[in-house]
Amino acid sequence: MAFEGLSSRLQEITRKLKGKARITESDLKEVLREVKIALLEADVNYKIVKDFVKIIEEKALGQDVLKSLTPGQQVVKIVKDELVQLLGGEESKISFSSNPPTIIMLVGLQGSGKTTTAGKLANLIRKQGKNPLLVACDVYRPAAIKQLQVVGKQLNIPVYANEQTKDVVMIAKQAKSVAISKLNDVIILDTAGRLHVDEDLMQELKDLKSSMHPHEILLVVDSMTGQDAVNVAEKFNTDLGVDGVVLTKLDGDTRGGAALSVKKVTGRPIKFAATGEKLSDIEEFHPERMASRILGMGDVLSIIEKAEEAFDEEEALKMEQKLRKQSFDLDDYLTQLRQMKKMGSFSSILKMLPGMGNLKNIQIDDKEFDKVEAIICSMTKEERRNPKVLNGSRRLRIAKGSGTKVQDINKFMNSFEMTQKMMKKFTNNKGAMRKMMKGLDDGNLDLKDFTNLK
Repeated sequence: MAFEGLSSRLQEITRKLKGKARITESDLKEVLREVKIALLEADVNYKIVKDFVKIIEEKALGQDVLKSLTPGQQVVKIVKDELVQLLGGEESKISFSSNPPTIIMLVGLQGSGKTTTAGKLANLIRKQGKNPLLVACDVYRPAAIKQLQVVGKQLNIPVYANEQTKDVVMIAKQAKSVAISKLNDVIILDTAGRLHVDEDLMQELKDLKSSMHPHEILLVVDSMTGQDAVNVAEKFNTDLGVDGVVLTKLDGDTRGGAALSVKKVTGRPIKFAATGEKLSDIEEFHPERMASRILGMGDVLSIIEKAEEAFDEEEALKMEQKLRKQSFDLDDYLTQLRQMKKMGSFSSILKMLPGMGNLKNIQIDDKEFDKVEAIICSMTKEERRNPKVLNGSRRLRIAKGSGTKVQDINKFMNSFEMTQKMMKKFTNNKGAMRKMMKGLDDGNLDLKDFTNLK
């Protein structure tokens, strides 16, 4: 996650606060100093940091917080509330036209990820029941049109391009006619970028805006560029006027300052966040959920939404019955594994659980799950249903078929047997289930409680 460093620092600060029965004014000043350092290290704009800390101090000192029974928790709540406001306050969605097609114009510098974002956005919008058309308006960058066509083909979403002209206004108008005839109710214009903002680029975008009257102009910003991203956002908004921002590469090795600064500086909301390389790795930006993630309070709502999208309802009911009957086999394991993979990387999902975002010692390599999938696929139907038949020769055959070692087979089977035991204990132990749900609610989940069930 982009906020990795900031998140760990703020979580450490909030843990200290929660543990205090009383907080003095000097304690609060020390906490605010640490918050200030954490934000500055995350590359947040200095003026924004100064205002942010000042507001927290005023609220903490002005509400008799220091005299309350739970001052630490109240200060944490104030920090979270102000972080939500810094990230935009309320979520902001695309305004679809009542008279389609809705025209969405993506703008930004070269290398910000516009073309891939166009595909991701089209994919997300299609899941909402829309019928999008991608339009190649980047006529300068080599292979830009081909890249968009490849993305469209991967998603099975139509792409309009005209390689016979460099007149992007003409291309956009032609695309609108095609969209109306083909009943595409959303048009996404993938415009050209430059290495820096220049007059030629901005004039072309202004011409496109005045002729097409887009319902949404979304600025695509590479969050890894730090404060430069904020400067770019401010320039585009001043010259062109944007309706919202899409932050890309939020999964990269970046400090996250752009996300915390862009709304405050431009006054424009962050509408989407791209969090990975897959064309499904984009999500609507929810300020409150992101603030909760940063502070280690989890984001269970996003997990539920991802699960609802990835999991088949009929399969879920079958799985529930199997768990109740305690007949969970390797075929079921494989089904669950594949559905979990649709939700995204396992490490990113784990960090959305309350209290789990700061578990630095847990290393999850998604390639290990690919290895498990290969192992199960190399088994016969009988072996999947009854793993007890797996003797030495069978394990050797499976290892050769899956490109793994016998030790890998042994390790996985031990893990699977533990999973079966845990599921059996959970179905028989309502107290353990209640304890886990309480841990999720209050952000104090302890994995040790569930590895030693009696």
